Amino acid sequence: MVPRRAASLGVPSHNVQLDMDAPAYLDRISYTGSLEPTAPVLRALHRAHMLAVPFENLDIKLGRLIICDEQSIIRKIVGQNRGGFCYELNGAFAALLRELGFNVTLLSARVARQDGSYGPEFDHLTLRVDLDDPWLADVGYGDSFLEPLLLKLDTEQPQVPRKFRIVEEEGSLHMEMAEPKAEWTRQYLFTLTPRQLADFEGMCHYHQTSPTSSFTQKSICSKATPSGRITIADRKLIITRNGMRYESTLDSNEQWRLALKEHFGIEV
Repeated sequence: MVPRRAASLGVPSHNVQLDMDAPAYLDRISYTGSLEPTAPVLRALHRAHMLAVPFENLDIKLGRLIICDEQSIIRKIVGQNRGGFCYELNGAFAALLRELGFNVTLLSARVARQDGSYGPEFDHLTLRVDLDDPWLADVGYGDSFLEPLLLKLDTEQPQVPRKFRIVEEEGSLHMEMAEPKAEWTRQYLFTLTPRQLADFEGMCHYHQTSPTSSFTQKSICSKATPSGRITIADRKLIITRNGMRYESTLDSNEQWRLALKEHFGIEV
């Protein structure tokens, strides 16, 4: 069973000097709701993050080094209006949640491959958030759940149009997803061993330098929208809206840059 532990949490006082600029981060994700460390607030923050901050690897294609440093990551996402991949997005989101009084633990996950195997340890960074119940939060897995999942085994958790669940097998937990009228597919496996951001540095370096990493083979910038998703994959602009997919080609660098600015507010 997934262990449960109650968290003794407090709300930062408006008179306390925060270590990070939480108001700027909240403005970045267009969040204006309650800051109480509760499950509804966690869900709202998670959804806001997914709708505002893209999953992207543009720095890798531009030859810019990405390091597992919390301040650098926050500066990029908040100050430069950028996104990132899992180490950046979940690393920054964890920092924001902690600043707001949430009890957050970094977890290592191994992403499922098409052949049924899994990537190495620290292949993916995901988050555990402890409230009255434990939650799996993940704003860095791309096209996945918009709101966090209860860390409760064998329980279907629908998020239209998909459904998700967490199952246990041989001591590991597996996050699974099912499209409408489709079979369950495993997305990644993870354990509840607490990690530090620095633990992911080796795989962060691998994913931005190795020719066998998917992140060095193609560029992507993608985020959820209220009705679907918008993605720029290499020179393809893909918009999914209410289940309909629209695709067009960006024929020049100028069109690519304009599309990034128009749809994501990113200037490179």
